[in-house]
Amino acid sequence: MRPITAFIVLTSLLLSGCGYNTLQSADEQIKGSWSEVLNQYQRRADLVPNLVNVVKGAAAQERDVLDAVVEARSRVGAIQATPELINDEAAFKRFQDAQGELTSALARLLVVVERYPELKSIAAYRDLQAQLEGIENRIAVARKRYIESVQAYNTTVRSFPSNLTAMLFGFKVKPNFSVENEAAISKPPTVDFGTQAPAAQP
Repeated sequence: MRPITAFIVLTSLLLSGCGYNTLQSADEQIKGSWSEVLNQYQRRADLVPNLVNVVKGAAAQERDVLDAVVEARSRVGAIQATPELINDEAAFKRFQDAQGELTSALARLLVVVERYPELKSIAAYRDLQAQLEGIENRIAVARKRYIESVQAYNTTVRSFPSNLTAMLFGFKVKPNFSVENEAAISKPPTVDFGTQAPAAQP
């Protein structure tokens, strides 16, 4: 075996045995999970204007609640959700806080709707509300997958001997969604119409 070939084989064996491949695979898993999180959050943001317009038509006097939803969506849209965001703890927290504000604003809006039986009878509203519930469920699933992916990656980054490989190649711990309020966030807002709303299309 020629020296250069032997060096390549030895290097490959060392890298595979010290966690390099595991780190690469875990990092790719995080990127895929993060893309799905962003996709579902974007679907929710795209739904907000139509939801606000339908509610405004029947409950225009609820201006404070409607404005809060619009402002929360605006703050979400102002954050550049680039792939690099998952490597920046401060930026990730701003993203998480903005999404949390929109979740809370939407929940308050749905509570207000309870005061307007005529609004709940509008087919367009029922359809939007059903879509929102479906999206919130998908957000919860996507967040859970992302949390699990980051936990697995961070464990590898911190564990010996893969932590040495992580330091050598610049793999760093990634920020994650806080889990203290995960149960509350994972519960989608619901409104009981007394009848089953049509299922949201995937």
